[in-house]
Amino acid sequence: MTETTGLPPWDSVLAVVAHPDDESFGLGAVLSAFAAVGAAVDVLCLTRGEASTLHGVEGDLSQIRELELRAAADALGARGVTLRDLPDGGLSALDPAVLDDEVEHAMGRAHPDGLVVFDSTGISGHPDHVAATAAAVRAGERHGLPVVAWTLPEEICGALAGEGYAGFLGRPAGEIDLALTVDRTAQLAAVECHPSQAVPGSVLWRRLELQGDTEHLRWLRRP
Repeated sequence: MTETTGLPPWDSVLAVVAHPDDESFGLGAVLSAFAAVGAAVDVLCLTRGEASTLHGVEGDLSQIRELELRAAADALGARGVTLRDLPDGGLSALDPAVLDDEVEHAMGRAHPDGLVVFDSTGISGHPDHVAATAAAVRAGERHGLPVVAWTLPEEICGALAGEGYAGFLGRPAGEIDLALTVDRTAQLAAVECHPSQAVPGSVLWRRLELQGDTEHLRWLRRP
């Protein structure tokens, strides 16, 4: 593993995620780090997250989660957000060309130097995460662009599993390329913009505690 406090030297970044809150709960510290050094950050979110939302939330979930996403993106310093309404929980069942078209349109607006995604494991193994990342990697291959993924060390996943939070898929040190020192201030502000999801007792809080001020990244497509 290469230890670094630096980011890829990109002037424009496109994050491709599956659900509203992925940009904050998962990629938040990385995206805010890009924004802090002057990079233009755009977010493509492929679903409105109705199926993956927590229960007991009153109101139109698609509207609630859109408002949360846009507020969170502002907190992270993002330039723009594109929110689509592909089937939450069903991205992996779609023709890959459908996802490819969404990413192509977003890239046409953002003109990114690189893409930021969840690890190819989906972090939690969620098939929507896996499908969104795969679409971004295909776009990177078509356009000759690098793709960097947020991942978790297997030690953190093991610690979470030992505390009853099973399901996270980590990477051994040899599969992690970058260890990035981060300031989580903007990420935590973005997380607070998702009150329908960031509830007390959520595994999110314990995961962030275990991560401390370090984010781990791996190249899915190198520069």
